[in-house]
Amino acid sequence: MRVDRLSIVGLALGIAAIMAGQVLEGGSLSSLFQPAALVIVLGGTLGATMLQTRFPIFMRGMRMGGWAFSAPAAVPDDMIRKLVGWATLSRREGILVLEKHIGSEPDPFFRKGVQLLVDGADSERLREVMEVEITTYETTLRQAARVWDAAAGYAPTIGILGAVLGLIHVMENLGDPARLGAGIATAFVATIYGVGSANLIFLPIGRKLQMHVTQLISLREMFVDGLAGIANGDNPRIIESRLLGYIAPVPG
Repeated sequence: MRVDRLSIVGLALGIAAIMAGQVLEGGSLSSLFQPAALVIVLGGTLGATMLQTRFPIFMRGMRMGGWAFSAPAAVPDDMIRKLVGWATLSRREGILVLEKHIGSEPDPFFRKGVQLLVDGADSERLREVMEVEITTYETTLRQAARVWDAAAGYAPTIGILGAVLGLIHVMENLGDPARLGAGIATAFVATIYGVGSANLIFLPIGRKLQMHVTQLISLREMFVDGLAGIANGDNPRIIESRLLGYIAPVPG
């Protein structure tokens, strides 16, 4: 895991901009802090999201939320160096020499791939077996990431619901004009919470998770491609050239 400082700065900047705008408009920051509105928006959004999602997917999505600020390790350069090294070693000493590397792989997916290679699976069978796991892995991660997109969809509506509830409370106190202004302002804070959380937190996290999922899937596809090249006995330089195609060039 590596800390994503840009995400932290972006979230802090967004929240700070809203608060600064409130102050510049002559408002009080204390008026933005309404516990009742927070309970309505967060509780309602959480409940609606849980209702549409299976429990394992929901919990995985919650755990994945941390990826927005601490990205999972996915370093294609290291993977390419490893696979090219294995290709060179296998051409010199035979594929069975890679058996000693199986235990050094922490991820069961990568261990299984090397085990299939050592067991003599040809490139087509290796791809067939491993791509089924990649598809299942991708489907699970993308479903979990969409938990945050679902929350982004519900939050603004729940915020409006909170505002309506606040206005009902205001209408019940029409006999006390001194409380109307503050009551109306408090009611609309729920809308701020709903729209703000959707566009500053839930939606950006969902998009960031989808990006990380794409990178993780690409890394696994690269790994399988490299193993298939080793199984075919391809030249290490050819394998390296093909795997470099998985890395998008950075625009200058």
